[in-house]
Amino acid sequence: MSYTEFRITVEPYSSDTVDIIIAQLSELGFESFMEAEPELLAYIQTNRLKDLPSNFFALIILPNDAQIEVKRQEILDKNWNEVWESNFEPIIVDNRCLVRASFHHDTPNVDYEIVIDPKMAFGTGHHQTTSLMISALLNSQVDGLSVLDMGCGTGVLAILAEMRGAKSVVAIDNDEWAYRNTLENIKLNGCERIKAFLGDANLLKEYKFDIILANINLNILIADLSKYANSLKDYGKIFMSGILKDDVDTLEMEASKNGLSPIDVQFKDGWAMVSFKK
Repeated sequence: MSYTEFRITVEPYSSDTVDIIIAQLSELGFESFMEAEPELLAYIQTNRLKDLPSNFFALIILPNDAQIEVKRQEILDKNWNEVWESNFEPIIVDNRCLVRASFHHDTPNVDYEIVIDPKMAFGTGHHQTTSLMISALLNSQVDGLSVLDMGCGTGVLAILAEMRGAKSVVAIDNDEWAYRNTLENIKLNGCERIKAFLGDANLLKEYKFDIILANINLNILIADLSKYANSLKDYGKIFMSGILKDDVDTLEMEASKNGLSPIDVQFKDGWAMVSFKK
């Protein structure tokens, strides 16, 4: 599988502008992002580019004072490790959960240490939405419950759910690369109660969960929300991210239509995580 890297120089560079760009590129099918000021590195499967307008970057809406310059290059399987190793640093969420790569050493002791070799999959914990979801899991009762990690990416949330005591975890992603990477990371962390599947929300028909984690994007969340609600046990909770602060009202309205009541909203750098109960 081949990916294309777009190196986006942002002028003037700011986290807010980068977040706006990431949100729009995510809607177009971009899967992974790395911030390397003054650049944003964005990655998409090369075969998906044929479905996008030839001038799609011209369609990106920017703040009035911002400009971007874009350079493109192909990233083959064989040199992807070199790309992400040069950009991936360990992170700590809430001083309790460390997410690191297998080549990181001399890291601090915390409650939970997750080893992630992310390849091209999204979900290292560096993005605000993944960090918000990790924090939500750290502050939720998980022990003895069944958990779904929908759009699992690297599987980091599924792995943390098992570490937090979940009795069973299902991880689903419709991207083959993410699915394979999740399997690798499950093995790296010695997990035994996670089942990973390649597919989409149609796989949920035969499952019921106490907790659903969905860190995707607004369009997919809304399109699949009824399926999530049907797979959620009574009094179960669902945590959703991958959305911007301005999207919260839209998601809350859709959740209400599906019998879900709001619990909490958390924000980080303009991104949001919302939770509901059934």
